[in-house]
Parts: sequence; structure tokens; C-alpha cells
Amino acid sequence: MRKEMTKSLMAVLFNSLMGVTAALVLGFSPIMGAVGANVIALLAGGFMPKEALNAGVLKEVWTGELVKALRSGLEGSWLDGVPDQSSIVDNDVIHLVEVGVDPDVLVNNTTYPIPLQALDDKDLTISLDKFQSKPTPITDDELFALSYDKMARVKESHANAINDSKFAKAAHSLCAKQDSKTTPVLTTTGERDSETGRLRLRPEDLVEMKRSLDKLKVPAVNRRLVLCPDHANDLLLASQNFREQYNIDRNTGKVGSLYGFDIYEFVNTPLYTAAGVKKDLGTAASKGEFNCSFAFYTPRVFKATGSTKMYYRLAETDPEYQRNLINFRHYFICMPKKEDAGVVMRSGYKETV
Repeated sequence: MRKEMTKSLMAVLFNSLMGVTAALVLGFSPIMGAVGANVIALLAGGFMPKEALNAGVLKEVWTGELVKALRSGLEGSWLDGVPDQSSIVDNDVIHLVEVGVDPDVLVNNTTYPIPLQALDDKDLTISLDKFQSKPTPITDDELFALSYDKMARVKESHANAINDSKFAKAAHSLCAKQDSKTTPVLTTTGERDSETGRLRLRPEDLVEMKRSLDKLKVPAVNRRLVLCPDHANDLLLASQNFREQYNIDRNTGKVGSLYGFDIYEFVNTPLYTAAGVKKDLGTAASKGEFNCSFAFYTPRVFKATGSTKMYYRLAETDPEYQRNLINFRHYFICMPKKEDAGVVMRSGYKETV
């Protein structure tokens, strides 16, 4: 009997904490949140769902809040405006043929019937990238003290970490492995940096990026350029036009517009070797290797969001440390529909003058 009362009390406290936190996030009264959470839990099957102290009910609230935070992280960013194909995601898998393949267009046709054209690109089944945050421990003392909004801070930290990983993976996917006719990888031509040997980016190099997209017959509108910090700094030193409009939005990374590009700045762009080959995601830079900048045509790429799940382990299953554990799993992908409408600018390197 005493054990059941203790578990019920813990459930009420847990539900109250989650309700207060959710109410603060949504702008409601904390008291209403605490009462409402317990009412929801009661209506959903009492205070004690199997093994979870109603974590299952309130996990939905927290998962929803994380999804909102992840979605807001895309708004206004360099991925904002990229076609969203989340509606055709099925079990965190997407079929590339469903993303959209462009047919040929006949002009002033006089031959009928119009010949059929099968859009027979291979139906590639692509699994969305899986992003998993490492578990964060929350002791019972922290969970029930209510001295500050611990859970909201944890949720925000996990959302930020997952978003950072999503953007880094998206940037890596949008950059070509190496130079080719349809995936140009250009090299900076500016003066040598005396400390690193890196060749600086010149405004003329941006013109070459524009020229490469022109040659690929990429439409002049909806061209987006993502600068790494090194290249943004180079332009600040070399271009008065760039300096005059450089007013970066710290929430989105947007800088302005130049040479037909909507320009953003992003710190975690891919690394390229001195030979011009893209390095694997997450690898460190060696001598002569630097972050790149890249440009793409927004209608020619896509993004898609899959499922998000919260994982939670109660402290009562951890008698040694008496701490709760929380983390999240989230599915997302961003990639080109076809690699024929983007260009990369990597930094050249000279070891000596």
C-alpha cells in the first residue's frame, strides 16, 4: 500500500512538473498546466500507465515541443524555401522518383499524338538520416525540486544539438565529392594567407561560381550561396559592396544578396583536401584542408522530415545513481534531386610563397 502511494505521489509530481514546463513553453498558467497534465493522465488511464508514471502520455507533449523547436530551426535558415517532401515519407523512407522528375517540354508541337515519355529514373529508396542525441541524466532531486525549468532547458539543448547535426549533414550532402562537368568544384584564387597558406576568396571567384551555374543552365532566380566564415571574412576585406550590406542575422545566418545569389553564412560546411576531394562528415582538417562555400538552386534540392521519438528511463530503474535519462531520435534528410545545379568553392593552398 505504501509503495503504491509513493508511486502515485511520484506520478503526480512528474505530471505536474511536465505540465508546468509545457505551460511555460506555451504561455499558459503554470498552475493550469500542472492540473491539466494530471487530468490528461487520469483520463488516459489513471496515474500509473505500465512502467512509466504516465511518461507515455506526457512524452507526446515533449516530443511535440521538440518537433516545434526543430521545425522553427529551419525557418529563415539557408534551408528555408527548399521544397519540403515530408508528406511522402513512409516509415522514415522516401522514394526518390516521387520527389519529382522533370519531363521534356515541346514547343509549338504539330505532331500528334504527343509521344509518351516515361520518367524512368531509378526508383531509389532512401532512408532518412537518423539523428540521435546522447542521453542526459536528470536526478530525482532535479526533477522534483522545481527550482528551475530543468526539462525545458534539456529539451532546448537536445533540439539545438540535433539541428546543428542536421545542417552539417545537409551541407555535406549538397556538396559534390569532387569536380566534374555537372558538379563543378572551383578553387579560390586570392592572395595567400601567411599563417595557413590558404588562398583567399576574391569577388572574382564568386563571378566564376555564377558563370558555372550559367553554363549548367541553372535559372537566375533562387540561387543560394552558403559561405564558410573564412570566405565571408575574405569578402569583408576585399569587397566594399559586401561590407556595405553585411548585416548577418544571427538567428538565420543570412547576409544579403550579391551577384545573383541570396547569401548565407554557415560555420560547419564540408572540408576539402588539397587535391579537391570532399572529406567524410565529422573528420578533422589536416594541413592544407579548409571548409568550402557552396551554391545551389533551391528547386533542384529537397528536404524531408520523418519521425521524432523521445526516450525516457525512470530513476527507479537506476538504484545506484537514482537518475532519469532522456534523449531523442529524429529523422531528416536534405539532398539534391539530381546533381546538376550546384557549385562548390574550396580554398586553394600554397605551403610557401
